[in-house]
This record gives sequence, C-alpha cells and structure tokens, in this order.
Amino acid sequence: MFKECLRNSIMLFIILDEDKSYYMRGLREYERDKTFLIDTIQHEQDLFEKICAELLNFEIEE
Repeated sequence: MFKECLRNSIMLFIILDEDKSYYMRGLREYERDKTFLIDTIQHEQDLFEKICAELLNFEIEE
C-alpha cells in the first residue's frame, strides 16, 4: 500500500498499533460502510503529515 500511495501521489500513512483495531474494523465493514476505513486512513495520514513536518523543522543545536 505504501508503494501505491507513492505511485498515486497520495499522502502516506502508517497504521499505528493503537489504531490497528479501527483499521481492521474498517477493512471488515468496507463493503457495507466505506466511511469508517476512509476516516481511519485520513486520521493516520494527518498524524504522518504532522510527524514529517516536525522532522523537517528539526534543528540541530550546536
């Protein structure tokens, strides 16, 4: 999935351990209700984007 996100210019995401149950529920119920999985992935993308921004703004103290 990571490579597919890169290939399609989609914000990357990593499912955190504490959110794994939400992700699994979203996969299980996707045919019935797509919004749960979509919301979970968007949440993980937001977290990933925030972490990346923090890393890019990291300054090494001398």
